[in-house]
Amino acid sequence: MIGWLQRRIRDPLLGMLRQGLSPEGLAWSLAVGLALGVIPLVGISTVLCVGVALVFRLNQPAMQLANYLAYPLQILLWYPFLRLGEGLFGTPHETVSLAHLQAALRLGAWVAIRMFWTSLWHASVAWLLVVPVPMLLLGWGLQPVFRRALNAFRRP
Repeated sequence: MIGWLQRRIRDPLLGMLRQGLSPEGLAWSLAVGLALGVIPLVGISTVLCVGVALVFRLNQPAMQLANYLAYPLQILLWYPFLRLGEGLFGTPHETVSLAHLQAALRLGAWVAIRMFWTSLWHASVAWLLVVPVPMLLLGWGLQPVFRRALNAFRRP
């Protein structure tokens, strides 16, 4: 497992630093990619990462790496964001179960989206309110780590 993590995560990140990506650019690309990767709208985080990377000139590969690594976290946080959104908007508690979701999806993606639109919208507002603080902390916290890593490469 450690070898896989080194090959798939550590080595590409260090490679980006070696190729000239700044520690700050790498830190912010990862932080924003992770923040976008946990949005409760499953299936749109990749497109969001592309757009945000273009607008803010962030590193696309680093953002997509963080986005893909965030997928399990996205699934875990979907339900809490849903419940927080219900609390924020004072809406009734939506019945959500795997069987309920599967039944909706069998009717078609658009039918499922229409059925859950209000809940998804409310969950997205909750996400938007929650995610900035951890994203900022992660972006600032990773900068010294990547600066040290870059300095380690520069030493003879």
